[in-house]
Amino acid sequence: MKILLVGTGGVGEAIAMIAKDRPWVEQIVLTDYNRERIKEVQTKLGDKRRFPIEWIDAGKQEMIEKLARQYKVDLIMNACDPSFNEPIFDAAFNVGATYMDMAMTLSTPHPNDPFHTCGVKLGDYQFERAKKWEEKGILCLVGLGVEPGMADVFAKYAAKNLFDEIEEIGVRDGSNLEVRGYQFAPNFSIWTTIEECLNPPVIWEKGKDWYTTEPFSQPEMFEFPDGIGKQEVINVEHEEVLLVPRWINCKRVTFKYSLGDQFIGVLKTLHMIGLDNKEKVKVKDVMVAPRDVVAACLPDPAHLGDRMSGKTCAGTWIKGKKDGKDRQVYMYQVADNDDCMKKWSCQAVVAQTAFSAVIGWDLLEHGVWKGTGVLGPEAFDPDPFVAKMADYGFPYVIKEM
Repeated sequence: MKILLVGTGGVGEAIAMIAKDRPWVEQIVLTDYNRERIKEVQTKLGDKRRFPIEWIDAGKQEMIEKLARQYKVDLIMNACDPSFNEPIFDAAFNVGATYMDMAMTLSTPHPNDPFHTCGVKLGDYQFERAKKWEEKGILCLVGLGVEPGMADVFAKYAAKNLFDEIEEIGVRDGSNLEVRGYQFAPNFSIWTTIEECLNPPVIWEKGKDWYTTEPFSQPEMFEFPDGIGKQEVINVEHEEVLLVPRWINCKRVTFKYSLGDQFIGVLKTLHMIGLDNKEKVKVKDVMVAPRDVVAACLPDPAHLGDRMSGKTCAGTWIKGKKDGKDRQVYMYQVADNDDCMKKWSCQAVVAQTAFSAVIGWDLLEHGVWKGTGVLGPEAFDPDPFVAKMADYGFPYVIKEM
C-alpha cells in the first residue's frame, strides 16, 4: 500500500511510527507545510525511500492531487486540522484514491437557535457527496482515529456481540496526564480542541433526531479505570454522535469529555475575548486568524512527550439489555505515556489517536474491510479490528458496570 500522509504533526508522526514495521506498507509520503517538521520525522523513521518528504499547502487541492498522482498512492490519509478536510477529501475523489480522516468536515452553528437546533452538522459536506463516491466505486472512510474511530468500533462490537437491545451509547474520555514546566499546555491540537469544545454539542435521540445543547452542559461524574479515577465529564461536539445512529440501532447517543475547571476556564476566556475566532482579522497590516495566534503561542503537542506523565483513557459506555437482563459495560483503551514514548517516541494522546488509522489501512489492504461511498467505522465488521488491537500495542478491556 502506498499512502499520501497529509499533515505530519503529532498524530501524523505517530501514524508513520506505528506503521513503519508493517511490511505491507510500501511507502508513506510525508507531507506538511512545515519543512523542518517533515525532515525531523523522516530522520526518526530512518528510511528516505519508504518515507519521502514533500512540502504541501493542504488548502490547495491541486497540490494534493499532483502528489497523489506523482507517487501513485492507493490512499490519502488526512492528518490535518479539520479545516482542511474539504480540499483533501475532494482531491481524493478526483484522483480516485481511498480517503481516510480522523475528524469529519466542520459544522456551522444554527444562525438563530444554536443551542437547540443543528445548523450544518459535522460531516454533512462528506455525506452529501456519498452517492458520487459510491457511483465512482471508491471509499471515503471518515472518523477513524480513536474518538471518533475506535470508540465507534466499540459501539458496533457491543451491538453485535454484547447486547440484544441498546438504550444509550455514550463515549466517555478522561485522563490524569500532566505536563511538567507549563501552566497550560494542551496535549492535542488546540485548534481542534477549541472547535469541538466551544461549538454547540450534539445529542442524538430516537424520535428527536440530532439536536444541540450549550457547551459544557449536563455534567456528570464518571469513574475511569487504571487509577485515573472519578472525573466530571461534560457534553462536547464530536463525530461519534453523528456517526453511530447511522448504523447502530439505539435510543440515545452522547459524547462527554473530562476537561477540568482550568481548561474550561481558559476556553471560556478565549471565547469571551474573541481569540477562538478562526476567521482572519486585520492586525496592523497583517491578516491573521486569532485562533492561529493562540496555537502559535502554545507549545507544540508533538514535542511534549518527554514532559508528560500519566495515562489517557478513551472508551464507550453502553447501556441496554442482554438475554432480558439490564446490562451496562464500558469498553475502553488506556494508553500510558511512558509506554508510548518507549515504543514509538510519541506521547500518549497522539499515539492513541493514530493506531486506529493504521489498523484501518491493514484491514483495507488485506480485503477484510471493503466498501464504497462515504462510510464510518460502524459500517464494517468490528471483530477483526478489535482482534488486532493488542498486536498493535493498544489492548482493549471490557468492564461490566
